[in-house]
Amino acid sequence: MQKDYDLIIYGATGFTGRLVVEYLDKNYSEINWAIAGRNEEKLDKISSNTAYKPKYFIADSEDIAGLNKIAAQTNVIASLAGPFNRYSDKLVGCCVKNNTHYVDITGENIWVRDLIDKHHEEAEKKGIKIIPSCGYDSIPSDMGCFYLQRSLGENLLSVDGYHRGGGGVSGGTIESAFTMKNYKTNYSIGHPFLLNSKDFIEKQNKEASKDTFKIKYIDSIKSWSAPFVMSIANTRVVRRSVELHELNQSGYGSDFTYKEFMNVKKYSSALMVSIGLAILGLMIVSPISSLFRKLFTKPGNGPDKKTRDNGWFESIFIGKNTNNEFYKLRIYGDGDPGYKTTAKFICESALCLVKSDGYLENTNKGGVLTTATGLGDHLIKRLKNADILFEGPEKIAKTIT
Repeated sequence: MQKDYDLIIYGATGFTGRLVVEYLDKNYSEINWAIAGRNEEKLDKISSNTAYKPKYFIADSEDIAGLNKIAAQTNVIASLAGPFNRYSDKLVGCCVKNNTHYVDITGENIWVRDLIDKHHEEAEKKGIKIIPSCGYDSIPSDMGCFYLQRSLGENLLSVDGYHRGGGGVSGGTIESAFTMKNYKTNYSIGHPFLLNSKDFIEKQNKEASKDTFKIKYIDSIKSWSAPFVMSIANTRVVRRSVELHELNQSGYGSDFTYKEFMNVKKYSSALMVSIGLAILGLMIVSPISSLFRKLFTKPGNGPDKKTRDNGWFESIFIGKNTNNEFYKLRIYGDGDPGYKTTAKFICESALCLVKSDGYLENTNKGGVLTTATGLGDHLIKRLKNADILFEGPEKIAKTIT
C-alpha cells in the first residue's frame, strides 16, 4: 500500500529530536518527511524554522488512535521520544500493526527484551523491521563487530572494543538512566545474554562474556581500559546480532565473544572513571535517587552547539581469529557522539529503510533486529558517505587484552 510519507520523526521537539530535524533539513530535501509529537506549539515552531517546512502530527505516547494514524501514513518512523519504555512502547506496537518500519536511539535493553517477546514473531512474519539502538548506543559496537566479521569470516573468535570521545550530556539520557530501575520486568538488566533466546544461551561461553571492570594496559592501542558506561547495553546488542546472523546462516565464529571498555591514556584517569561510575550507579539505585536526579541536567536540555560541533568519537576494535591472529579496526568521526553524531546515525539508519534499493537483500527480513542484522552493509555504505570513517582492519602483532 502506498503511504503518504517516507519518514516521520516522532519526538521531534526533544533535544536530540531537534538535531535530527536539523540534519534532515540540511541534507535530505528530496525525501518526503514529517514530524510528530505531543506539543503543537513546539512542533509548529520547529517546522517554521526549517527550509523544508515539514507537516506535523500531534499524538501523545498513550494516544493509541493518534499513534496508529501516524504509523499508517509513513513507511518508516524514527523515534527520539525517551525514556523509550515510557514514551515509545505503544508506538512500536502501532508500527507493527500498520506495517511500518521503526528505528530509535534507546539504550534501554531491558525494554528491548520485552519488545522482542511482544513483537518479534509478528514483525518477522510481516517483514517489518523494528530496530532499536540506532544511535551512539549501539552503532559503533554493532557495526564494528559486523565489519570485522565481514572482513575475517567465520573464523573470527573474539572482539574487544575500546571507546573514547568528547562531548556533553543530555537531560534525556540522564532521565532514562534514573527511570529504568522502576521498569517492571521479569528479566535482569545485568544478564550478559539479555537479548538472546534460551537455546542460544545454552551454547555460549557464559564465563567469557561476563562484564569486566578491571583496569588494564592495552599495548595494541597504547592506552588503559576502564569500565564503559554503555557496555551493558552495547555488548547485549552485539550478542543478539551474533544469534540472528547464525539463524540467517551467516554466522560469526564458533564461541564468539565480545567485550568493551572505555579507552583512556592514563591509569589515574581509568581509576577516576571507575570510581565515578560506581558513584553514579549507587545514586541510581538509591532509595533517594529522585533527589540525586535533581543534581543533573533536566530533560530537553543538552550540550550547546559549540560543544556538539567540537565533539568527536573513536572506537577501536581488536579482533582475534581461530589462528590466534589479531586485527585492528578503527571507526571514528567528528561531532558530539551522543547528540550530533547520534542524529546522523539514526537518520542514516532510517534512510536505509526509506531508500533500500535492493541493498537489504542479505539482511534479516523482519523482526526486532539490530543495525547489523537489519541494515548491514547498506548502513556501512551510508555512514561512510556521511563522513564516518572506517580504517582497517589491519593485521597487528599479538596483543595483551
